[in-house]
Amino acid sequence: QVHLVESGGGLVQAGGSLRLSCAARGTITSVFNSATMNWYRQAPGKEREFVAGSNLGGSPTYVDSVKDRFTISRDNSRKTMYLQMNSLKPEDAGVYYCYGRLYNRDYWGPGTQVFVSS
Repeated sequence: QVHLVESGGGLVQAGGSLRLSCAARGTITSVFNSATMNWYRQAPGKEREFVAGSNLGGSPTYVDSVKDRFTISRDNSRKTMYLQMNSLKPEDAGVYYCYGRLYNRDYWGPGTQVFVSS
């Protein structure tokens, strides 16, 4: 059974940085290597939105609002994806979710909360 587990959320002042991690458990490295892995977020009262994505052989993609501030990366040997978030703004606050497409199925983590104080 595949499980995605996020970590790294917390409270940060505007302008600060956080690094989120998403560890994939219950899968093997070769499957993770080729998996599409994305970050999404959901602010209170808003729909979940795509933030950043990483897939095999492609360039990372970002929602416009985070370009040049967030960086998605992955360590396939650790089966872990990261989201480095710099210059955080209050509007970046929300629950951040890890998504993975593995074994032709969609998997979501439980989310990690990010608070940004102004």
